[in-house]
This record gives sequence, structure tokens and C-alpha cells, in this order.
Amino acid sequence: MLQMAFAFLVIGLIAALFGFTTIAGASIAIAKFLAGLFLVLFLIFLVLGLVAVRKVVD
Repeated sequence: MLQMAFAFLVIGLIAALFGFTTIAGASIAIAKFLAGLFLVLFLIFLVLGLVAVRKVVD
């Protein structure tokens, strides 16, 4: 997911460089969404993992 966000970011930057503002805006918006989704899922699974480890250790 993070790789896809990075790919859309690169596509958006290249499109902006060539003046395709609509494509650039859409690509950057998709990249932001995917990066945010990655961050939220990472934090959820991090908390779940820490809770599971505490239950196993105790």
C-alpha cells in the first residue's frame, strides 16, 4: 500500500512538472489517501500486537 502511495506521488509530481494539473491533483489526492490509510492500519495493528504480547507475557 505504501508502495502504491509512493507511485501515485511520483506520477503526480511528474504530471505537475509537465503541466497536467488535473491528473497531478488526482494523483496526489490518491497518494495522500493511501498514505493515511497505511498509517491508520499500521497504528491499529501495532496496538493489537502490543496487547497480544502483553497477554502472552502475563
